[in-house]
Amino acid sequence: MSDDVFDVVIIGGGPGGYVCAIRCAQLGLRTVCIEKRATLGGTCLNVGCIPSKALLQSSHLYEEAAKEFAQHGIRVDGVGYDLQAMLARKDKVVAQLTQGIAGLFKKNKVTHLLGTGTITGPDSVLLRPADGGAERTLTTENIIIATGSDVAGLPGIPIDEQKIVSSTGALSLPKVPETMVVIGGGFIGIELGSVWRRLGAKVTVVEFLDQIMAGMDGEVAKSMLRILQKQGMSFKLGSKVTKAESSDGGVTLTIEPVKGGEAETLSVETVLVSVGRRPFTEGLGLESVGITTDNRGFIPVDHDFQTSVPGIFAIGDVIGGKMLAHKAEEEGVAVAELIAGHAGHVNYEAIPGVVYTWPEVAAVGRTEEQLKADGVEYKVGKFPFTANSRARCNAETDGFVKILADAKTDRILGAHIVGPEAGDLIQELVVAMEFAGSAEDVARSSHGHPGLAEALKEAALAVAGRAIHI
Repeated sequence: MSDDVFDVVIIGGGPGGYVCAIRCAQLGLRTVCIEKRATLGGTCLNVGCIPSKALLQSSHLYEEAAKEFAQHGIRVDGVGYDLQAMLARKDKVVAQLTQGIAGLFKKNKVTHLLGTGTITGPDSVLLRPADGGAERTLTTENIIIATGSDVAGLPGIPIDEQKIVSSTGALSLPKVPETMVVIGGGFIGIELGSVWRRLGAKVTVVEFLDQIMAGMDGEVAKSMLRILQKQGMSFKLGSKVTKAESSDGGVTLTIEPVKGGEAETLSVETVLVSVGRRPFTEGLGLESVGITTDNRGFIPVDHDFQTSVPGIFAIGDVIGGKMLAHKAEEEGVAVAELIAGHAGHVNYEAIPGVVYTWPEVAAVGRTEEQLKADGVEYKVGKFPFTANSRARCNAETDGFVKILADAKTDRILGAHIVGPEAGDLIQELVVAMEFAGSAEDVARSSHGHPGLAEALKEAALAVAGRAIHI
């Protein structure tokens, strides 16, 4: 067989693309993955999820040592940090994980081609090698678009990755700025703002909406706003940045109330633009095969992830929905299994979302606002970490667990956590929802004592009005 003939050609080596490639290969499909970046893992691993979590962990440990150890009887005098060492550790973590994916490709016999791919027909992709070598046409029965997303900008606010940075630039600032404005109060902005606040920056978040963390349960968002303010972060809600002027001294921003009113100016050293992401479809050649994007630039697909052209599929950020790495991974596995004749699917009701601040925020399923809008009758069970023994032992009592269950069937419809290790705790409720579990199922399950997960059990008991420890 020719080296340029494959069962599956995947364009994009991010979480959706590389996981899809590995699963395709496991299923016996001759698979190639085209990636333009020198390392696999996409935005998430190289300049997103992974490096940001490495910095969040390092900055969290520093802040704990500086402010929290004393209550445990641990004396740390003159604690300091080495920013360059933190950045180097972050880069090392990224390098180790990208190399790991390359190793998985070799193990599973996935062909990895460095370059860009342009669709030239329903069964052909033109490869342009990154090293400038000769172009090649790859022939295939199935094409999977997994090109992800790119940073969304704002008109009149040019990102130079020096004074005005994107999330990418915010991961590699050469020094801690004295002042920083984060434009956008979503997951990414709050996380990266937390990193630099912990290290000494005075951080102000400017958010267009009247709440932070859009899409999260309203009570969770309000709770986190109070917690972040207590930690030292400032917020200007219902506000928009209309102008940014750079100078040697920093950036001067013009900020206006969304509902009208007097504008103000704010001068800061660094500005982080974090207003979301846009699907990346440039250079894919969609028009050559008749694929059109929707009004937001996403590629429409059917329930089997197939585009309007048979044999061409799309997954991940480029098709919209929750722009999360693990959502893309699930879609990658599902489409691989569908192509191989299996029954792949994704349960979007059970895709968790996590904000890796401290305390963490995690959610799965629907919010109270969504249930009310849909006219669903539901019950609420809540339990605060202040009443949880392990949280008390750990001196980490901010937050609560909130479970929303159908008023008639008791089936869990949504779960929301603000608190320590929320991103790990939510997984129990994800599994419960995946199996159509009820609040009673969680309440009847034994939870080890003393453990943070006991807060889940108590919240589930509270749905029926019978929490024990509050």
